[in-house]
Amino acid sequence: TNPGFMVRITQSGLDYAHQQGIAILEKELAQLKLPDISGDTRVLRVGKVHYALSRLRLRDFHLPYSRITPISNVGLQVSISNAFAELDGDWRVKFLVVRDHGSFNLRVENIYIKIILQLGSDTTGKPTISTSGCSARISKVRVLFSGKFGWLYNLFHNVIESRIQKILEDKICDNVVKSVQNDLQTYIRTLPVTAKIGNKTGIDYSLVAPPRATARSLDAELKGEFYSLAHRSTVPFSPLPLAFPSDHERMVYFGASSYFFNTACIAYHKAGALVFEITEAMIPKDAGFSLDTSVFSAFIPQLEEMYPKMPMKFRLSAPTAPFLTIGPGGISFQPIVDAQAYAILPNSSLAPLFLLSLVSSDTA
Repeated sequence: TNPGFMVRITQSGLDYAHQQGIAILEKELAQLKLPDISGDTRVLRVGKVHYALSRLRLRDFHLPYSRITPISNVGLQVSISNAFAELDGDWRVKFLVVRDHGSFNLRVENIYIKIILQLGSDTTGKPTISTSGCSARISKVRVLFSGKFGWLYNLFHNVIESRIQKILEDKICDNVVKSVQNDLQTYIRTLPVTAKIGNKTGIDYSLVAPPRATARSLDAELKGEFYSLAHRSTVPFSPLPLAFPSDHERMVYFGASSYFFNTACIAYHKAGALVFEITEAMIPKDAGFSLDTSVFSAFIPQLEEMYPKMPMKFRLSAPTAPFLTIGPGGISFQPIVDAQAYAILPNSSLAPLFLLSLVSSDTA
């Protein structure tokens, strides 16, 4: 199905808009729940040591450098570099007959995350999003133990740091996948694909195809169909093919076909919204004439005899919906307007005078 309306978001547009999404991801990662860690290791001149880390708390998770780029035929790639996090927790140690406990601080630096988001659409025309790939890499973990035997932990901190590094790398991607599925996709399901425009018409902007990603942009093809709220009926014509030019300089591009405008004309015509009135109050005071029967008596002498100097008004209406054509040669608009003239009688009732049928053909 061809779209009636299209939206293109270029790399510049993604750069501008991605900050909100990164802020949400940063907040989600800051809520990572880390498991307790325990194990045994051997320390030179001390022997076997049993350790346990508990109540690991992630205090901060910052994503200072990030970017969202489109990937052809897939969707979007979220790249994060030089992220860092800070944690703290409690430790316990047991070796020989000695037992002790304390606290520790941990800083994780140079976190690199890459997320692939696959975009699609469901049967109702709503967008869908899922994670088709995620990788996380941490290049630096520093942990500092405090307490009476904190020095002992610092002797085998490499063991602790590597375990925490592996746990964090796994947890980051687990949380990303859950966040996309449980939060982002759930939110997208609540988005409407129709909207009311006033109290007479509505517009359907559901997707007619999954969003299409190229190396330089993300294109969304929308139905772009107006309809009457009182009675929605099938449009008697189909949208013609619509394509964007190969321009990617601006952040966002919008494209509308004649289908978009013509369904609007049909919807407003069915709703009775294409009716306008011209009255004396609308005539500028410096126009040099008043809207009354004397103005038209030169063309229709009977008016002065039957309705001498009586105020008038015109009611403009479209007997059929106007039709617009967009082609290589430009835009052609062919409205038909009926102008019904009335005399306003002293008792405020209307007397029909004459009907003008106006046909216009405008090309731009």
